[in-house]
Parts: sequence; C-alpha cells; structure tokens
Amino acid sequence: MQKKAHVKAHIVNDRGALDKSVSVLTYLFFILFALACAYPFYYILINTISSNELSKRGVILFYPMEIHFKNYADVFKLPDLMAAAKISVLRTVIGTFFTLLSTSFMAYMFTSEHMWKRKFWYRFVIATMYFNAGIIPWYLTMMNLGLTNNFWGYVLPTAVSPYFIILTKTFIESTPKELREAADIDGAGTLRIYWQILLPVIKPILATVAIFSAVNQWNAFQDTLLLMTKQSLYPLQFVLYQYLQSANSISSIVNNSSSSAAMSALAQTASITSIRMTVTIVVVLPILTVYPIFQRFFVKGIMIGAVKG
Repeated sequence: MQKKAHVKAHIVNDRGALDKSVSVLTYLFFILFALACAYPFYYILINTISSNELSKRGVILFYPMEIHFKNYADVFKLPDLMAAAKISVLRTVIGTFFTLLSTSFMAYMFTSEHMWKRKFWYRFVIATMYFNAGIIPWYLTMMNLGLTNNFWGYVLPTAVSPYFIILTKTFIESTPKELREAADIDGAGTLRIYWQILLPVIKPILATVAIFSAVNQWNAFQDTLLLMTKQSLYPLQFVLYQYLQSANSISSIVNNSSSSAAMSALAQTASITSIRMTVTIVVVLPILTVYPIFQRFFVKGIMIGAVKG
C-alpha cells in the first residue's frame, strides 16, 4: 500500500515538474515572440532620436546614440503634413462613427422579427463578403456616385461591413431579448428601442468594432491612390506612402516647394532615412493610443460576438 502511494506521489511530482517546464517554455516563447514583434517599431524609434549620420550608416541597432529630437521638429516643417493629419483624424473619427451606426442598426434589424424578409436581406448582405466585382467596376461606381475627389469617398464605402454585422448580430442574440420585448410591449418604437435599450447593452462589441474600424481607416491609403487627385484630401498614410516610394522625395519637395529655402535647410540637416522613419513614427503613434482606451471591452466583445450561445 505504501509502495503504491509512493509511486502515485512520484507520478504527481513528475507531472507537476512537466507542467512547470511547459509553462516556462510557453512563457519564454511568447516573450520572445512579443519582442520580435516590438523590435521593428523600437528600431525605428531609436533611429529617429539618434544621430542621422549613424542611422544612415546602419549603426543604430539596439540602443540610441547621440540622442536628439530635431528630426521631429524638422518633420513638422514638411508641407501639407498637418493638413494630411487633419484628413486622417477626420476620416478615422467620422468613418468609425458611421460604421458603428450602420453596423449596430442593421444588426439590430436582422435580429428583429418585425423586419420584412430579414433572413433574405441578411444573407444578401453577407453574400457581398464572397463576391467582388473588381477594382474597375468599383471605381466606375464611385465615380458615378460623385465620390472621387470627395471626402465622403473615405466614409460611405466603409459604412457597411458584413463582418462587423455578423459580430454585432451574434452579440445582440446573446443578450436578453426580454429587454427589447418589454419595451415593445410598453409601446416603444424601433428607433427608441435601438437607441435607449440596445446600444447601452452592446457597448463591448461596439468598442471592438470601433477598434477594428479606426485602425482600418487610419491605415488606409489605397482608396486615396484610386480616388483622390487633390492633395488637400491626402491622409497621413498616403503621405508616408509617397515618401517611402520615392527615394528622392525630399529633393522633389525641395524643388517644388514654395518655401524652398526652408526645405533646403531641412534636406541638409536630416537624411532621407531619418525623415522616413520619423514620419512613420508620427503616423503610427496616434493609433496606438486607441488600444488602451478600448482594451477592457475588446476581449469580451470579440469572444461573445464570435461565438453564439
């Protein structure tokens, strides 16, 4: 009897040691993976605050050298950068608002038994996830709707997203329908139920959709490439795209800028590499502030919205 107990205790100890080893290896793997994901951003950051000459030569790899912040002051002297930042902020805020509004209302209507042919319309919307006419028909449609060289070309095409509708609809179906039924019995209309009853209940999934939509809007630049020719409608991402595409972008700006003297001084004090990296930080940093704000809603919203029941 004592021998069996001793063997059993030995097996339990072995399993405990194995579990600890697996946990250590798992944590180690994810720590290394997180560092690998964070390093490119860290690399760009330390190069923006280091000596431009050392950065150009590829010396800066793990820590900054000859720290300075002049690159950031110089970047904000680039023409139209603030106008591009304004467009990026506006399209992110307004585009996210319209996406949340249309997604939540359509998802609510697709769960309402009062909607005529709701299953047909739901399947009709979801079918657009699998069928795409292509860039040329899309461009012709946008042109016929007057959305070329128009700020609303950034907002309206992204207002309805089948994927977001699926997430929100599934989340709504997981909430107590008795709340909406009670309001319906009390005489509340569709809009009142949606605004006063439903929206406060589905805040987690709305926060999740807001994160996805805001990131998509902030990072988008292909729609600008296809639809916009007015420089006043260029967002930050498209400005960064232009700098990254052209090795002589700074020289071109110097030649074409009305303030050529100021730009010439900028080209002399900052290398093309440092300008590229600094603009990258300026473009990426604002969207990183969105995640801490909505993080407490994110996990709950994506889990409940993705799994029914």
